[in-house]
Amino acid sequence: MIYLLGGSGYVGQAYQALFRSKGIAYRNLRRADVDYTDAATLRAALLNDRPEFLINAAGYTGKPNVDACEIHKAECLLGNAVLPGVVAQACEEAQVPWGHVSSGCIYTGDGPGGLGFTELDAPNFTFRTNNCSFYSGTKGLGEEVLAGHSNHFNWRLRIPFDSVDNPRNYLTKLMRYPRLLEATNSISELDEFVAATFDCWSRRVPFGTYNVTNPGKVTTHEVVELIRRSGVCTKEFSFFSSEKEFMEKAAKTPRSNCVMDPSKLAGVGIRLTPVHEAIERDLRAWRKAA
Repeated sequence: MIYLLGGSGYVGQAYQALFRSKGIAYRNLRRADVDYTDAATLRAALLNDRPEFLINAAGYTGKPNVDACEIHKAECLLGNAVLPGVVAQACEEAQVPWGHVSSGCIYTGDGPGGLGFTELDAPNFTFRTNNCSFYSGTKGLGEEVLAGHSNHFNWRLRIPFDSVDNPRNYLTKLMRYPRLLEATNSISELDEFVAATFDCWSRRVPFGTYNVTNPGKVTTHEVVELIRRSGVCTKEFSFFSSEKEFMEKAAKTPRSNCVMDPSKLAGVGIRLTPVHEAIERDLRAWRKAA
């Protein structure tokens, strides 16, 4: 049986769908039933139920976007930096291996040589570098909190998307925003992300940090062109003239735009679909949320 934290969120719901489709027994641990933000309470639940593995998909991202984290700083800090440490403590004391959904938003840029950041590259979009959003800063702290802990995976997600119209879906966001910022990014197809991360456990690959993004990189203009070509949305997309204009007129905090290298994941035999192909496939299967 698998423990799942944060099962009601965008990523957590995808994990639940995966488990149901595979007939995997799991418990969606709700805070209303078990306060998993308290280490002793979570440890007691783990010792009682003895799950085989725990997945932490809980955290604070802000709605409708990370600008909200600049207002709700306490919640953001607790969800992204404190909670991972609580889960790590409880899991170690109960001897339950686990996986944590982290973020690639602790980087900015194309990485060394323009080839993308690897798991060995130090984060450069955090409180330590004094150039980040509060959200990215807390995600960076969360990884620092987990440094030195054993028997866990740290999975880095980047700008998730899938084939279902949803306010959390990157493709939906691009279709609904009145103006867009041109940027180059690595992104993660959500269903592939949850399948790949669970494969890390089911295949017993080495514990550690993994960039879980679709191979390659994509620009905002390229995604928009794929959307228009698919017929899902044919509106005229408008772009800001520069990042400066974006910050002046639309954003309260800087955004992470980065390229990540998922070759470590591929090296253990887990491969995602190349990014452009994954976007095209999801647009062909596009549907409204049920």
